[in-house]
Amino acid sequence: MRTKKCSQVLLLLFSLLAFCAQNTLASEHYAAQRQQMVEEISADARRLVRSVGKDAFSDSVIRAMSAVPRHLFVPPTRRHSAYENRPLPIGYGQTISQPYIVALMTDLLQPGADHKVLEIGTGSGYQAAVLSELVKEVYSIEIIDALGQSSKRLLQDLAYDNVTTRVADGYDGWPEQAPFDSIIVTAGISHIPPPLIRQLKKGGTMVIPVGSSFQTQQLTLVKKDRNGAITTRQIIPVIFVPFTGGH
Repeated sequence: MRTKKCSQVLLLLFSLLAFCAQNTLASEHYAAQRQQMVEEISADARRLVRSVGKDAFSDSVIRAMSAVPRHLFVPPTRRHSAYENRPLPIGYGQTISQPYIVALMTDLLQPGADHKVLEIGTGSGYQAAVLSELVKEVYSIEIIDALGQSSKRLLQDLAYDNVTTRVADGYDGWPEQAPFDSIIVTAGISHIPPPLIRQLKKGGTMVIPVGSSFQTQQLTLVKKDRNGAITTRQIIPVIFVPFTGGH
């Protein structure tokens, strides 16, 4: 009887050790892929210097991209492609953005450690997770209920405690938490929503894809100066899923 119990304990122990070894190998595998992804987006930054105006992302943005486990923000069936430098479907007709575009939009915001950021379009939560590594508070809005609920659970499970999410129409922003140091919009829209302009702090920055649905848009950098005047600059052509809502 005692021998049988010992055998069961040993079997359980071996199973646990095998599980831990498998998880370690998987973690190392994804870490290597993530490093390769970072090298690819850094190369893209150098290649697109004429369009963007700078040949490298900030060290803090690179560290954030290196830290966030992108494979956990894509469906399990897509994890083998998680660190490829391209967008991936996440369900509900939505996508997780190309890593280069995530890094570029994040870098354009010039995030500071004391900043409060508004994100329109939580999606799977990946962009919010990257921002959470860089700023004090992230407020993120998703209009698709099921997607908003799943990303909220994932961000909580991964202990991104400075990210607050809600399911709502992002066109109206989040007036209760305004003003924001910066605003990032991850869906293409024909114009810059006036409520978001109002909720942007003086001296703040917005990055938003502006243009027609299902066509090439222009990634647009919006600046509000200390007097409240607005200037815009087109960065590069992009294609995002369309902005949805009551606008």
